[in-house]
Parts: sequence; C-alpha cells; structure tokens
Amino acid sequence: MSAQRVVHGVSTLTDDDIYLFRQGRHFRLYEKLGAHLRTVDERPGTHFAVWAPSARSVGVAGDFNAWGPTLPLASRLDGSGIWEGFVPGVGRGAQYKYRIETAGGDACLEKGDPFALLWESPPATASVVWDLDYGWSDGQWMAARGRANALDAPMSVYEMHLGSWRRESGDGWRSLHYDELAGRLPGYLKALGFTHVEFLPVMEHPFFGSWGYQTTGYFAPSSRYGSPQQFMNLVNALHREGIGVILDWVPSHFPSDAHGLWRFDGTHLFEHADPRQGWHPDWNSSIFNYGRHEVRSFLISSALFWLDRYHADGLRVDAVASMLYLDYSRAPGQWVPNEFGGRENLAAIDFLRDLNEAVYGEYPDVQTVAEESTAWPMVSRPTWLGGLGFGLKWNMGWMHDTLAYFSQDPVFRKYHHDKLTFGIWYAFQENFTLPLSHDEVVHGKGSLYGRMPGDQWAKCAGLRLLLAFMYAHPGKKLLFMGAEMAQVPEWNHDGELEWHLMDVPAHKGVWNFLCDLNRAYRAERALHAVDFEPQGFEWMDCRDAEGGVVGFVRRAEAGEGAPQVLCVFNCTPVARPGYRMGVPAPGFWREVLNSDAQAYGGSGQGNLGGLVAEAVPAHSQEHSLSLHLPPLGALYFRHEG
Repeated sequence: MSAQRVVHGVSTLTDDDIYLFRQGRHFRLYEKLGAHLRTVDERPGTHFAVWAPSARSVGVAGDFNAWGPTLPLASRLDGSGIWEGFVPGVGRGAQYKYRIETAGGDACLEKGDPFALLWESPPATASVVWDLDYGWSDGQWMAARGRANALDAPMSVYEMHLGSWRRESGDGWRSLHYDELAGRLPGYLKALGFTHVEFLPVMEHPFFGSWGYQTTGYFAPSSRYGSPQQFMNLVNALHREGIGVILDWVPSHFPSDAHGLWRFDGTHLFEHADPRQGWHPDWNSSIFNYGRHEVRSFLISSALFWLDRYHADGLRVDAVASMLYLDYSRAPGQWVPNEFGGRENLAAIDFLRDLNEAVYGEYPDVQTVAEESTAWPMVSRPTWLGGLGFGLKWNMGWMHDTLAYFSQDPVFRKYHHDKLTFGIWYAFQENFTLPLSHDEVVHGKGSLYGRMPGDQWAKCAGLRLLLAFMYAHPGKKLLFMGAEMAQVPEWNHDGELEWHLMDVPAHKGVWNFLCDLNRAYRAERALHAVDFEPQGFEWMDCRDAEGGVVGFVRRAEAGEGAPQVLCVFNCTPVARPGYRMGVPAPGFWREVLNSDAQAYGGSGQGNLGGLVAEAVPAHSQEHSLSLHLPPLGALYFRHEG
C-alpha cells in the first residue's frame, strides 16, 4: 500500500523515557524505539523512531512506497537526537530502511533499524515491520524455573548451532526451520537428559560463517530459520519438555557492515571513534562505547528483551575478557590507558555491573554466564561485594588443562597428572561452568573424539572417561553438539552432525553412556547440590600419577549422613583389579555408573553392582574398597550405609 506522507507530532516517548535514555538507565527501549504498529486517528500504520543525533535529516523508505522518495521523520526538540514519525498504511511485513543524511550533507546512508524485530533473510538487509504477538503455553515452566536455574540445581547444557545441527538433504541442504526444530529438538534433548540448551547467537547476522557472533540485529532472531513467532514456538516447546533455554549474546563487538550500527549517523555513534578503543583486531569489528549512556541503554535493553519477549532462561555473555581489558590483543602503544593509567576498562566494568543488576533485578530466576578467560577476580560475585554480578563463569582453565591431559597418550599421562588435579585449587573461587564448547572443536583442533589417543575402542572409552570426569568435577556442565555421538571430524558449520554414527555400535555406546550420565547427574544430589563450596568435594586419592588413577567424593551438603558419591577414574588402558581406595564411611557403596559397561561399548569389567567398605585404612580414611578398575574407565559409587 502506498504511503504518501508522514504524520508528525505522534510519539511513544515520554519525558521520563528521554531522561532515562540519556542517563543510560532506560532498559525497555524496545517498547519505544524502532517500528511499532499503531492506529492514529483510526488509521492503522507504523510509528518509526530512531536515534541519530548527528544526522542532518532522517527519513524512512520501503516497499510501501516502492523505495521511492524518502518520507521525512521529525527531530525531537528535547536534544535527545531521536527522529520519529507515524506513517499510515504501513503494516506488518513491510520492508524498510532509514535514510540518514550526514551532518555535512555529503552522504546519505541507508541503515537498518537497530531495534528491528525482524530482518530480511541475508544477504538482503532491509528491516521488516513486525509484532511479537504469541500465545505462550509455558506457564508451568516459567512459574517454577527458578528452581531449575538455581545454583544448587543440576545444570547440564547442550550447546548447539541451529544452522548445522541437522539439514534437509532433499531440500537444497537447508538448515532446519524453527518449527522443525520445535518438533525434533525437545524430544532429543529430553532423551539425552540435558537440563538446558544453549544456542549460539540467534540474533540476526549477515555472515553465516560468523556463527552469529557478528550481530547486526540485537532485537531479532535470524530470519534464516523463520519468523519471531516460530522462534517463540521453539522456546515454548523446549519449556514444555522441561528444558531451559540459554542464549549467547554479544555486547562486546559488532560488524562494520554498511547497513548496521557502524557509523550509524555518519559518526561513531555506537562505537569508540579512536580505533585503539573502538576497533577489535582479532575479529575486525567495532567495539561498543560503554561510556556513552545511550549505548548502555541500547545494550541492556537488548538483554532484557530476550528475557522478556522470548522467555529466555539465561544469557551467556560472549568475550567478556575482551571488554574488561583495554590492552586485550593489543601491542604496546596500541591501546589507551584509563584515567588512572591502568589497563582496566572502567566503563565496561560499570556496564557489566549495570547489566547484571538490571537482569537479576527484573528476572531473579534466570542466570547470566560470563565467558571470561582470564583470572579477573569476582566475576560471579555480587556487585555489592565488588564483583561483576554474573551468576556463573566459564572455567576456561579447567577446560584447557583437562583437554591437554586427555589428549596425551596414556603412556605419558603420568608426566601431566597435575593437569588433572590442579583445577580443584581454584574450583571454588567462582561459580564455574565446565565448558567443552564449540571453540574446542574448530580451527584444526579436531573433535573431542579425534583428540582421544588410540584406536576406535580407546577413543570412545577415552571420551566416555572425559565426560564422566567433567560430570563428577565441581561446576555446572556444558557440552557442544556432536560429542554425544563421538563425532569424528571437527565441527563444520556448513554441514550437519554425523547422524549415521547412531548406527555404529561404538558411537551409539557413547550416546547411551551420556544418557545415563545425565540421569545419574540429575538423580544424585551429591553431584550437583554443592558445586561452589569446598564442603561438596573431598579428595580420596590424587597422587597416583604412575597409575593414572584419581578418586574423590562429592557431597550434597556438609555434615555426617550427607548423600555422597565416590568417583574413581582410571586414565590408563590397563585394568586394575584389587585397587585399594579409601572411603569416608563404612557400609555398602553401590556402583551407579560404570563407563566400561558393555551397553556403552566397554569391556564389561566392574564391581558386580557394589562393594562393602572394609575396615582397612587407606588414603587417610579408616575404611576402604578393593575396587576392580576397568581400562580407561570411570566408576561412580553411591553410599547407602
């Protein structure tokens, strides 16, 4: 429908909105800026509002006027830099862009809407007028999700890339759509026993190969896979199966595509003007100016948007380390010290604290997770204690050491035993998630299966052992897709998982083991209830480097009579009958998980369902078990008194 004029003097913004926006304290900007369907004087249409303070003029054009002459928006008189106007006749599905004349009048930029709810599917770049009406049916999950997201709850997260999980070979090798995923993914994850799924960024991005980490649409799920309502349907379906949804979110940098945020009004509006602060050398992208109040409002509004309108249960914040350090990936002379001469990005620190205070203030039943790869202190401690305020932090040190150990030939593991044990020294300094993520199976690193030494049997046994060690170790769990079937090659975003491996007994055995591992993890409170305090963990044996054996006890709480599970790992391919392991209590210890069971592709060696502790001192304990340790095997024993 052709729209001939713009109605000015119509606004969704109040004086309070403008004040909060300019103070960096407006965290619901998506309700005010962008394109919103409205009816004015009984005429349906769309109200457009965009922030472009340095522009000479701003207008809108789209398919509703055949991309013809620009329909001018009016600049507010309050100095906010917001341009707005109501265009009758513009409805749901209309494509549009803002035309922004720069201050000097030397250029007219065509920009997508920073607050667009939907974009054209890439490589097209127009924004799309849309609404977010949807009939949610996940009320039961939403009412109780605080329990599922609590720090003492089991949290095993299946990390996945929507576009390469599964493809339709008979339909141009396309990725599954949101509705197709809604029909397949919840049941698959429920069968595997995961508590949560984490999506690599679903926010709109121009380059598929960026996996979503070069975001242009901070308020829009990618249209590659369907509409906003179809993505809501996916979240809704997962919630109805009791599976939480965590979204990767990228406030650290954004791409320099011409239609995006970069030089939005002809100036460095969202990013720093100084390339030493505003350009990321690793990713060739722009860095947000966290010191600009309006940018902080934009970003925190984006975070709350996904929790509010899409019922997300958590946000994993990408590349936090790159935000915290002014000299991150920069040589001397290529960065600007803070006002005290230090390397800490004070504005980014304030932003992250504001972010977490806003998230937990509005949604205390969700979690924020920091991908922070350094030893920055108190990442997951409250802001009122001086922390950054995240709920959880990825434990990158544990990941690097553990993979380095398991990648070694068992003959040489005795020289690297400390990599298996060192993580406990700092395990309780933060609320850690243990990540075996997408970053560990790309760029020539190989798959987890491929990093295990030996033949097929040894690789599958080694992978089962690795997973069992991760699930027993203090910390929440995250595993990237493909590991459940012991995928052979590393992840390829242009492909799909090797689903044919489900028909290969050795690989299906890994899948079967992970199913039972997740069930044991969820059933045994000792394995998850006290992840972040020392009383939840006690070494039994950490010194047998020569034998490649470690053993420890996990407890559900402090005190006598607490539920406890003994976890023992034989990291060599040599069976060890009669291995004496100290235990902290007499009575029967039931074998609840054995990674060497034949159902998992193992050799079937074990302890016949459990053992009674003998009054034989070992490892500073008054009682002990005489164990049969299977080769490359992990054993869990529940104390039953």
